[in-house]
This record gives sequence, C-alpha cells and structure tokens, in this order.
Amino acid sequence: MSAPGAEKTGPDLTLGVSIDALADGASLAGHVGDDSVLLARHGDEFFAIGATCTHYNGPLAEGLIVDDTVRCPWHHACFSLRTGEALRAPALSPVACWSTELREGKVYVRQKVARPAKKLVAAGVGSPRRIVVIGGGAAGFAATEMLRRQGFDGDITMLSDDDAPPVDRPNLSKDYLAGTAPEEWVPLRDEGFYTEHGIDLRLKTKVAEIDVSARKVVLGNGNNVPFDRLLLATGAEALRLPLPGMDLPHVHTLRTLADSRAIIKAAATARRAVVIGASFIGLEVAASLRARAIEVHVVAPDKRPMERVLGPEMGDFVRALHEEHGVVFHLEDAPTAIDERQVSLKGGGTIAADLVVVGVGVRPRLSLAEKAGLAIDRGVTVTEFLETSAPGIFAAGDIARWPDPHSGSAIRVEHWVVAQRQGQTAALNMLGARKKFDTVPFFWSQHYDVPINYVGHAEAWDELSIDGDIASRDCVLRYKRGGRVLAVASIYRDIESLLAEAAMEQADRG
Repeated sequence: MSAPGAEKTGPDLTLGVSIDALADGASLAGHVGDDSVLLARHGDEFFAIGATCTHYNGPLAEGLIVDDTVRCPWHHACFSLRTGEALRAPALSPVACWSTELREGKVYVRQKVARPAKKLVAAGVGSPRRIVVIGGGAAGFAATEMLRRQGFDGDITMLSDDDAPPVDRPNLSKDYLAGTAPEEWVPLRDEGFYTEHGIDLRLKTKVAEIDVSARKVVLGNGNNVPFDRLLLATGAEALRLPLPGMDLPHVHTLRTLADSRAIIKAAATARRAVVIGASFIGLEVAASLRARAIEVHVVAPDKRPMERVLGPEMGDFVRALHEEHGVVFHLEDAPTAIDERQVSLKGGGTIAADLVVVGVGVRPRLSLAEKAGLAIDRGVTVTEFLETSAPGIFAAGDIARWPDPHSGSAIRVEHWVVAQRQGQTAALNMLGARKKFDTVPFFWSQHYDVPINYVGHAEAWDELSIDGDIASRDCVLRYKRGGRVLAVASIYRDIESLLAEAAMEQADRG
C-alpha cells in the first residue's frame, strides 16, 4: 500500500517511460499497482524507489536529486536511490525499491526488490564490544539505531533520565500540542524496537559521573556500567525564570513528552494563556494553543520576534502572522511575577492567565562532562569526528561544540536534525569510521500553515538579501558576511532551500 497520506498519481511505470523524457538528475512520480513510486535518473542509470519520505510523508518527486540520492523538500531527509536507505535524518526508515529495465528506448519499473535482513556483524580485534549512550533524545536514539543498522553486535546501553522512550520532540510544540497529531505518532519507535534490537534502554536512570580512566559510568544508585566507547548526548534543559510564581501548578516549560502532556491537560480548561518568550518554541506553543481556541498573549523583551536569528523583515512577518491568528504581543517588556490569576509586567501592566508557558531558551546539560574533566568551551569541545578530549568518548547534540567548515568557526546549535545527524556520525566513528561531521545545519519551524526552513548558521551578518515577497509567503532570505552566504531561510521555496544546502556542502568540500 502507499504510505499514509500518499495518493496514487502519475503514470503506470510498469508500462514504461521514454528515456528521453527523463533528463539526467530529474525524477518522475508514478505508481506501480497501489504503490507510489519515484523514478529517477542519474547519468545513464535509472532507479525506482518509494515516492514518499518516511519522516512526515514529504513528496520526494518535489525534492532534489544529488548524485545517486534524493533529498526530501520538506525537512531535508536524504535517501539512497540505489538501496532506499535513509542516509540522513530526520528520516530513519528506508523506502522500498523496485528493479528497472531498459528496453527499446524506454525504462520499465518491474518487481519490488526484497530488502535483505540486516545481520549483526561480530566486531574485529580492537573494536568496541560495549557502547554506552547517555541521553535518550535525538542524538542518543539516532546513534543506537545507526549502530544496529551498521551491524554492530556488541552491547548497547542507553541511559535516560526521562520517563518516556525517545520521542519526536519537534511534534511536542507543533501538531501534537495543537491536537492534530495523535500520541502514537510521537515515539520515534515503539517499545518493542529496543528489545528486538538488543538495546538496553534504561529510563528514569540518573548518571552520577563518568569515570574516564576506569571506562565506566557510575549511576545514581551506585551501580556501574562499563564501556569501550561512550556517547555523551545529555541534551539541554528548559530555562526557568527567577520569578515569584514559577513553581505554581499552571506554569509550565516544554521539553519532554510529560511537559507537553501537562500543557495539553491544562489547555482543556484554560481560557487565557500567557507565553513568556518569543523564541521558536514559544511561538510554536502560541500557535498550538490558538488551534485549541485559547486566548494567547506573548511577552518578550525583543523588539521583534526571532529578529536575532531571522532578521527584522522576517521578524515583522512572524509577528503579523501570529496577530492574524489572534495572538496579542507585549514586546519590549518582561514579566516580574506570576500568581494564580495573572502575570505582572515590568511595564506596569498585568495579563490575566490561567495557563502560563515559559519558552525563553534552553541550557546545555554539561555537568557530567565538566565533572569528567572533558574540555569545555560553551559546550563540550569535540573534533571534526565528534570525539571529545578523552579518547573513545564522543559527544553529540545540543551539548557539542564542533568545528563547522562552513562558518569557519566552532559552533554549537540546538537543532533537532543536527542532533540526529551528529548521533549517526558519532555511531559510525565509535565503530572506527573516522567520518567527519561536515553536514550543513538545518532546522524548520511551523507557524500555523507556514513552514520556515533554515539552512546554514549565521550568528551575525552584514548583508541580508531577500528574493521574493515575505508577506506573500514566497521568499528566500540569504544572510551574508563579507559577500559569502552563511545561511538561507525560506518560505515555500523548497527546491531553493535544498539547492542552497547542496551548494554550501560543495563549497565546504572545495
């Protein structure tokens, strides 16, 4: 059957397509029986794979062919045209493959190719036998999944202080919080995955310290977990404000599934909500609460929402978009206290609220790394291979500061897709691959029906060029320094976003 949400479109590929109708680097959406299939050309080779991304069902025919891969237009997942393997997060599951045949100037799609079962491969001499992952978020999960995908047959222990298995965190502030995605969509894998793949997932587990010399992790209960390789993926925690009333039961932060569930429960009876912070997560929460017909006020010290990351023009657009949906902004102001009925502001006003969500950013969880004596510089310092200052110990995700070839400096970013991809690269390197993490950062943010995609990383820029019209929701913004494009933001310009990502990669690799 077709993937959920996919419709059978285009020609019946079993009847053949003229070779001349498909240029090198082009693709075509069609079908084979009830399956939606992408037919793609790379040089003189033709490939047929499932036409729908396994992440959020993005249409791969609207994506970009790069060599023998295809990239999804929505969230930049990447699949092999040869095998269907999901090469880059956020997609983790493969797509199906079909065989093709060239005959009399046409290419025909034939039978579906069975995917061989992945066999665990015994580690060689000097290879790790025991791998421990600290953290149950994006990076930690992606690493464990990749280790098994690569055939690692040793012990994998994932230590998480969360009470839920790894989840699709972006959904917690978007569709799930808005009530348009069921909870069964939230786990990255069902609980049977961990047992089936021999992953010792330990939830509600506190780690007290990492004993670098003894190669063991000391748990909060005093037990030890030995390791040959260790991935530190402790992520970040939501910042809390030093305000009276922060501990009241109707005041929430959002980081975990439990946090999102608590906000949803509170939203069932709430009439007025105050969101403190005009960050990405704060405004996504605002949009989700508006979808539940709750009156929403946003309080932030900024002149414009998200101006520091996206610039003034996009900031003005984001504000106007939320105001169109009924959000009331209180900018260049700050809360001074919260009580059971209202939020008091520095400017002297008050806002009635029976639900408060604080979204003012996160703090990387560095205490374990600091206690272990790892090199720290506004994050855990890692090499291009994501290895810390202690051999055999790697770091990935929100805590890792890595040498970014595109910006030319060491950076640390808090993007879901970056964390996943770092986890995948760290897994390969724990197995001895020596693969550089040189992927261009990417994130997306959803505001009502408007997606904002962002590739690259620009902490500062001296030129901002705009192609198209932001207000019409059809634009590409390029953030430049010294004439060089550092980052690109876009709205409904998916191919241009993908092309920008590919161009940055090509420039980095020279």
